[in-house]
Amino acid sequence: MVSLDVLFYMFILMFAVIGSMRGWAKEVLVTFSILLSLFIITVLEAFVPVIRDVLSAYSAEALFWMRIAILSGLVIFGYQSPNLPRLAESNRFVKERFQYMLLGFLMGALNGYLIWGTVWYFLNQSNYPLGLIIPPVPGTEIGTVTEMMMPYMPPAWLGDPVIYFAVAIAFILVLVVFI
Repeated sequence: MVSLDVLFYMFILMFAVIGSMRGWAKEVLVTFSILLSLFIITVLEAFVPVIRDVLSAYSAEALFWMRIAILSGLVIFGYQSPNLPRLAESNRFVKERFQYMLLGFLMGALNGYLIWGTVWYFLNQSNYPLGLIIPPVPGTEIGTVTEMMMPYMPPAWLGDPVIYFAVAIAFILVLVVFI
């Protein structure tokens, strides 16, 4: 059995290695897709009455699966979309230099933190609805680590209104860097 904090750090390392192989430009697009998913989740939970009132009040598990579906869908599109011909033909995003691999490593680690930190936060909020994952027992060492880490997970600090500014900055960077 592996504790969730060890699994969390393993995913961050795995995504960092993937990021170093893919390059920083493609990883930035994934970061933006993760921010967009958190933005959509925040807007849906704040302004759509069915989700705000009905879904969140009656079923934590249904709310969890809605959040994970949005996050998963946009992350998959973020990882698949960078095969654009404009990015491939441009020499601006060459992956052969060490700096680009290092920056890709850091961006991949950030993406691992954003993706798996968000999943872990949503799992914790919905009281671990999956049968395979056992919630940490409060008062134990793993329970204490989980309680200490939750305020640092992306949905905790990227909530309303910070996510609005993050999405605005992401769109500005897309316009400046990629267009």
